Amino acid sequence: MKRLSLPMYDIHRPHTQALTARLAQPLRADVEWPDDLLAHWRAGDLLLSQTCGYPLMTQLPDVQLVGAFELSAPGCRGACYRSWLVAREEDENSTLADFRGRRAVANSLDSHSGYNALRYLIAPLAQEGRFFSTAHLSGSHRQSLAHLRAGKADIAAIDCLTWALLRRHAAHELAGLAIVGETPLCPAPPLITSARTDAETLATLRRVLTQFVEEKAARASFITGFTVPERAAYQAIIRWEEQAAALGVTAL
Repeated sequence: MKRLSLPMYDIHRPHTQALTARLAQPLRADVEWPDDLLAHWRAGDLLLSQTCGYPLMTQLPDVQLVGAFELSAPGCRGACYRSWLVAREEDENSTLADFRGRRAVANSLDSHSGYNALRYLIAPLAQEGRFFSTAHLSGSHRQSLAHLRAGKADIAAIDCLTWALLRRHAAHELAGLAIVGETPLCPAPPLITSARTDAETLATLRRVLTQFVEEKAARASFITGFTVPERAAYQAIIRWEEQAAALGVTAL
């Protein structure tokens, strides 16, 4: 059996289970709930998973790009998405520049939506490579939001699809928080398969995914279509990193 997972947006486990079960049946795959995502994505028997565009371009050179979902959540456009800049409601009328010298939180160093995108935005505003007084890692977007609510940090970049799913399934986690800005659009998180997956199986994956997006469960996750972008489209994510570095900003 081959491995299958949808780990990026496991906001409401019963719903994620329904989604993965719907995909696993026609593909005859085993659903996994991986703890070590990078090892899972690099597995030789990986049939289908979803990753972030940043590790796709920096840590997963050998995986094959299956495609990407087109999304209807606020902030998305087709197979592109963005991050919201989120703070507490007391700062809802602030701009990013107003957060100079304050505390940032991000989910992980290898996240485009939570780390790379925020670094790109602060780069033109930074002085001597610094903008925030501190920046720490939370482990997930949900934990970043918890840090904001608890007053442990002042601003975070949150994937707009994560925000929409939380508003639908766990609105209490957004209580007291406000969107104060946004990043530009970039290619949505890619669907990948192992380098060992043959061309016939790759074609089957794309056929099943094209059918899957018509399912009610997919629409309930703001999935409205499936497309196959060129891998080069994700180079935009690396350009954001390079542009920040050119301005002397290599970290939050």
